[in-house]
Amino acid sequence: MNLIFIRHGDPDYSIDSLTEKGWREAELLSARTTKWDVKEFYCSPLGRAKDTASLTLNKLGRTATIHEWLKEFYVDVKDPETGNNRIPWDFMPNYWTNVPELYHKDTWLQAPVMQTGKVASKFEEVKQGIDAVLAEHGYEHSGNYYKVVKGNSDTLVFFCHLGVQFVILSHLLGIPAPLLWQGAFVAPTSVTVLTTEERVKGDAYFRLRTLGDCAHLYVGGEPYSRSGFFREQCFDKIDTQNPPEILSF
Repeated sequence: MNLIFIRHGDPDYSIDSLTEKGWREAELLSARTTKWDVKEFYCSPLGRAKDTASLTLNKLGRTATIHEWLKEFYVDVKDPETGNNRIPWDFMPNYWTNVPELYHKDTWLQAPVMQTGKVASKFEEVKQGIDAVLAEHGYEHSGNYYKVVKGNSDTLVFFCHLGVQFVILSHLLGIPAPLLWQGAFVAPTSVTVLTTEERVKGDAYFRLRTLGDCAHLYVGGEPYSRSGFFREQCFDKIDTQNPPEILSF
């Protein structure tokens, strides 16, 4: 089985849709996704994900199943420095790297900052959501891996968001979500692929094959968006008021 997670296009959060650039990205993405043999499409209910998916779905004459648990992982926690509400990631390194609980898959939810909001219950909702979809397609969660009830090579595509995508990867791969939130990036319309590795009959584990691939943007000459990425700043060498755009490699 193949799982493909696609982040929405460059967002206009003010209207929960896409910028002009985001629509160009989604069009280039659709030229790629319409070539795939997809069993089922799934989508977040938020506008920016639905709009990104629409170009692919319209070309194929397909629909996507909408799931609430694919919404962005907006769960308020209390900022440890200001006391204000905030999302549970994008912390400064001098804070989060000194919280040992955040480094382990079995303890990150017990970190004091995560205990200030409903992070655990939301995480459980996402886990149950993705596991229910996988069970429908023959793969049932068992401990830290999956039992193969009905093996197949189906491809499932999920249009969603950066934060929740990393929550799903956290569950599937056993990596604490904070390490993915803080240390990884997937650009708008990027493609992340996981495939089951079934080396023992009846047992499966998801293996990450591609993280945040933007080949469709490179082919179309469209720079990838830095939305969600804090630009590199060499404070002692450049004008910090006008830092450079991140490079496309």
